[in-house]
Amino acid sequence: MSKCKRKTKKVFLLLLVMVQIASLIIPGQSANAATLRLMEKLDRGLVAVKVSNGVFVSWRMFGTDPTSIAFNIYRNGTKLNSTPITTSTNYLDASGTTGSTYTVRPVINGQEQVDSEKASVWGQNYLTVPIKAPVSGYTAGDCSTGDLDGDGQYEVVIKWEGRTQDNANAGVTDPVCLEAYKLNGTRLWTINLGRNIRGGAHYTQFLVADFDSDGKSEVVCKTADGTKDGKGKVIGDANANYVTADGYILTGPEYLTVFSGVTGEALATANYDPPRGTVSSWGDNYGNRVDRFLACVGYLDGVHPSIVMCRGYYTRLTIAAWDFRSGKLTKRWFFDSNNNTKFAGQGNHNLSVGDVDNDGKDEIIYGACAVDDDGKGMYTTNLGHGDSMHFGDLNPNRAGLEVWTCHEGEGGADLHDARTGTILFRWNADKDTGRACTADIVASSPGEEMWAAGSPLFSATGQNLGTAPGVANHAIWWDGDELRELLDGTTITKYGSGTLLSATGCTKINGTKSNPNLQADILGDWREELICKTSDETALRIYTTTNVTNRRIYTLMHDPIYRNGIAWQNVAYNQPPHTGFFIGSGMTVPPVPQIALVGDDGPSTPPTSTPTNTPTKSPTNTPTQGIVSAPEDINGDKVVNMSDVILMASHFNAVSTDSNYDRKCDVNGDGAINMSDVIMVAAKFNKSV
Repeated sequence: MSKCKRKTKKVFLLLLVMVQIASLIIPGQSANAATLRLMEKLDRGLVAVKVSNGVFVSWRMFGTDPTSIAFNIYRNGTKLNSTPITTSTNYLDASGTTGSTYTVRPVINGQEQVDSEKASVWGQNYLTVPIKAPVSGYTAGDCSTGDLDGDGQYEVVIKWEGRTQDNANAGVTDPVCLEAYKLNGTRLWTINLGRNIRGGAHYTQFLVADFDSDGKSEVVCKTADGTKDGKGKVIGDANANYVTADGYILTGPEYLTVFSGVTGEALATANYDPPRGTVSSWGDNYGNRVDRFLACVGYLDGVHPSIVMCRGYYTRLTIAAWDFRSGKLTKRWFFDSNNNTKFAGQGNHNLSVGDVDNDGKDEIIYGACAVDDDGKGMYTTNLGHGDSMHFGDLNPNRAGLEVWTCHEGEGGADLHDARTGTILFRWNADKDTGRACTADIVASSPGEEMWAAGSPLFSATGQNLGTAPGVANHAIWWDGDELRELLDGTTITKYGSGTLLSATGCTKINGTKSNPNLQADILGDWREELICKTSDETALRIYTTTNVTNRRIYTLMHDPIYRNGIAWQNVAYNQPPHTGFFIGSGMTVPPVPQIALVGDDGPSTPPTSTPTNTPTKSPTNTPTQGIVSAPEDINGDKVVNMSDVILMASHFNAVSTDSNYDRKCDVNGDGAINMSDVIMVAAKFNKSV
């Protein structure tokens, strides 16, 4: 066959592939968006912090960015780096001052993209978010986060509490309030749950996520007669009072409500499932075990987030999955240990969520047991209830994911396979073990180390490594290496080294549980922020690291397991989030997450606002000469069509070292012109750009 005929055949075959791919694309979405899990479309989260030797600048890499993406950093409009930055997403500007202003520009295929939002310089390593209690004397408790208004920034949702009680104790409590704040201190709304929702760690579990995939997060929680939404509208009977003299609430209707993240308005309400029914059927007759609630977000269809609400874990254990679509709540499935008796009593004071069987859909890790994405039980270890649990790729040298959890009745702790429940190793103790933790804190030991209250420090394979840290609570990625640091309350320490951060003027929450209000990667590069309230309850502080690192990882919020973890972090006994891939000593390059961004029909173009010390929304930047906004438009004629396909076909299968390589045809910038580039072009086929 002649060279000309071979080329013609190549073009013809590529055209056929293009037509096939284009026919599968749902209108308004890319091929990826139609089949992959939908996650938040964020801005670059650019932060700039004054440090002793200049200004530390940090920004966000998306999970959908090409792996070859680079960045240019600008101060006051002047580029600072001589060549595009490819090995990190932070920069130390030795000449920066508190009066400087920074932007960052992605570089794809050698071409600069649009400017990020502008960032002014913080005078210290934290952002102050002014807050005010909705009721005098209330304290700011658990927080969660989501992009409530669709501007690419995270907002914070705070649970405010007055008098609270543990389920085991009698006593009247005060109505719980939820409030949303932008990071400049603007309060968006207040929801008052009313007197028929008891205050305490086990009652109000609230979820923040974009359940209807419209680009704006909703807020979901259990409600009752008398709950008042963000617009002042009351759910049910405003005058109803079901509180007993002992402070318990054992009668009256129970609801599940979805609230708008923008206004706090109640969008949909359904009867809570299951209802309390006969109180004694949950394990006691005075109202303790019947009102033990958990909640989480799970991608049960692999694409959209579902609401998962749970009741009971000491004896009867129930899980109800709901979808919120087109303004309506629809029950997906219901799991009940009454019909699956071996699961009774296997739940924890917390839970986790992730795809453990590699089918693209999430399972619910419910302590010593797991439930599949379709609501069917997977396994139970039969080790029973516990107070602490950690789930992720804890041992990267074995296939699959692992769960490390401690136990109350059985005592001790175990590491088990997250898919099968097979116990990999177990530490035995003859008493209730109330705490456990896992993190890579020893560089010489492969995988994560794990420990529990009173135990030695174990390797990922169960080897005794000696004395464990004195606290088993949270872990946080903070400094410049891949090891994880220890977080207890408002203090970050390095195992074997000492204190890295003490948030002076701030205070912990949840008593002996010693939690921050929230830890999450909400700004800057992949390392986590510490969010804690000031001692006078007038502000949240968002602490960010200023350590330079050459480790480049996309934002942890685009890792499905980590993002799920932020959603459930406020639930009952708070636990730190973990990733679905290993971060630690000897780690490999993280896998590309199988996600699409809501509202994105191609490579991510970030929105244009982010917080500063005096945050303002920057106007959308107009692309200037030399800046490419759509790499799929290979020939630059402002429309993606057959001309681009034919041009790509003439360079198909070329790599960057080949003479036939044309970087314009390498749409995703990975150094090879292949089917990945074809799919991206197909996603914008016949569209003007």
